Amino acid sequence: MFYYLFTYLDEAFDVPGAGVFQYITFRAAAAVILSLVISLLFGKSLIRILVKRQVGETIRDLGLAGQSEKKGTPTMGGLIILSAVLIPTLLFAKLDNIYILLMLFTTVWLGMIGFLDDYIKVFRKNKKGLAGKFKIYGQMVLGLIIGLTMHFSDDIVIREKVSDVKLIETRDNGEIVKITNPAQKFTTESHKSTKTSIPFFKNNEADYSKILSFLGEGYKEWSFLIFIPIVIFIIVGVSNGANLTDGIDGLATGTSAIIGATLAILAWVSGNIVFADYLNIMYLPETGELTIFISAFVGACIGFLWYNTYPAQVFMGDTGSLAIGGIIAVFAILIRKELLIPILCGIFLAESLSVILQVSFFKYTRIRFGTGRRIFKMSPLHHHYQLSGYAEPKIVQRFFIIGIMLAVFTIITLKLR
Repeated sequence: MFYYLFTYLDEAFDVPGAGVFQYITFRAAAAVILSLVISLLFGKSLIRILVKRQVGETIRDLGLAGQSEKKGTPTMGGLIILSAVLIPTLLFAKLDNIYILLMLFTTVWLGMIGFLDDYIKVFRKNKKGLAGKFKIYGQMVLGLIIGLTMHFSDDIVIREKVSDVKLIETRDNGEIVKITNPAQKFTTESHKSTKTSIPFFKNNEADYSKILSFLGEGYKEWSFLIFIPIVIFIIVGVSNGANLTDGIDGLATGTSAIIGATLAILAWVSGNIVFADYLNIMYLPETGELTIFISAFVGACIGFLWYNTYPAQVFMGDTGSLAIGGIIAVFAILIRKELLIPILCGIFLAESLSVILQVSFFKYTRIRFGTGRRIFKMSPLHHHYQLSGYAEPKIVQRFFIIGIMLAVFTIITLKLR
């Protein structure tokens, strides 16, 4: 909203300083600051309200050290994160940008699903909350909407680099031959595509539609049959991975802030034709605007960490954890960097795999030997380390260090081919 207001003031009245709102960097910085302020101020007020209404977390007895002290800690703190993401985005981003609209929809949609789950747990006194299948259905619907929009919307396009081919006339017989310039440049026109960036390869673009190339010439018309299931799988996987990571104070919040900062860099270079040219990656027109959204997201996570760090004064609940996972997944898909998720979201992946391996191995050994056995002392992975005698702050800090290393490695893949 401020973008349109100050653009009008600059053009109509030449108000000094109003033109600064044209710069993505300024609006991204403003979004970070405002999201931090909202998190800190609104967070304190919301915690007070939640305590007054006795909106406390129901803690399952898992035999973990310090678990009993967390009983009654206010939950549904994800409302702080959602507010600190939505308000700065609405104020500083271009609201006619298709990418911003999709991210706003993602935030609200998954926030509503998470809120419903927390509401059932807290106010209906049902420890199970919203049935897991309904969460999955909600995530799948989101994936379907994102996939269909990306596939059919004329506003979501890419530009690729092509060899600079020139026609010259020879001196001998007047024949016209093609001379290919080794240097490449971006095409002047944008086009729709199901291509994505693939790490570690020099020609780092993969096209999902080619999976259907066996259908003949018209295979691209059916590419949504491949693209949409992939989008749904990524959203469901990352959203639930973030949900599993939210098990000890500050872990999911801090990890998400690190991931968000990395995605901000990737969005900035993908939406800037100069940096995209230098890094030899796809240029995605208008995606630079996503930097404002993800900056607000990073500020919201850091601001929430003020109250969520050990010992936590508030838990985000599914209101926050489902939303932050979905935001990360959809954002990566929109900037065509979803194949970097296993690296960038390595913490989420490890937490998810620990649960899958634990459950699978337990069921297998129970059938094979009659007694279920375990790989880890407890899953998700952070509980394994808790039972191994590590204090919560140490686990969180070491996971942060790993998360930073993975983030740096993710950025390096832009040139490491």
